[in-house]
Amino acid sequence: QVHAVESGGGLVQPGGSLRLSCAASRRTFSGYAMGWFRQAPGKEREFVAGISRSGGVTYADDSVKDRFTISRDLGKSMLYLQMSSLTPGDTAVYYCNTNPPLYAWGQGTQVTVSS
Repeated sequence: QVHAVESGGGLVQPGGSLRLSCAASRRTFSGYAMGWFRQAPGKEREFVAGISRSGGVTYADDSVKDRFTISRDLGKSMLYLQMSSLTPGDTAVYYCNTNPPLYAWGQGTQVTVSS
């Protein structure tokens, strides 16, 4: 059973921007805080940003908090991550899940930051 489908990744130059989207099943989405996570090659998956169940509270890892913005559309069961001022260090596969993660991970969406 697919709980969430991530999209919006791609190749972007340093300093560029991307907006990631996550289409989650209503069962996954409703009633839970949600988060974005990422996994770079050879590294553990890590937390990037989170948002409360209502969307009123957001929080992010120090490495991205001034550059990334998380948001959600409760009516559409959609989660977003607006990323700006991207650096090569942001290169990773990005995933969405509840926060803390409760469901199997989806395919993720690849973000590559390179000139």
